Amino acid sequence: MFEMTLIDAAGESRTLQVPEGQSLMQAAVSAGLRGIVGECGGSAMCATCHVYVDEAFGDRLPAPLATEQEMLECTASERRPNSRLGCQIKSSAALDGLVVRLPERQQ
Repeated sequence: MFEMTLIDAAGESRTLQVPEGQSLMQAAVSAGLRGIVGECGGSAMCATCHVYVDEAFGDRLPAPLATEQEMLECTASERRPNSRLGCQIKSSAALDGLVVRLPERQQ
């Protein structure tokens, strides 16, 4: 299990224990966390799990695939250089302690 902390738009944080290989989106939805919708179930087709990855972890993530890049063009909130889809962030030792911020809205 690895820790991932999500901070909502109001500044409230919640740290989740996430099994290796599970996506940030899956963990957030399973925990009932508001702010992550995951409408497409994790197939990078809806952009309702948009997050802003803390700069300290940016270089630890694999580069986004073309499908993720395309969906990031459709986010409800502002796209930033550190924008990623939560469904494409998989828990691993390299990401233990990951911190992400949630945008104000997903839809």
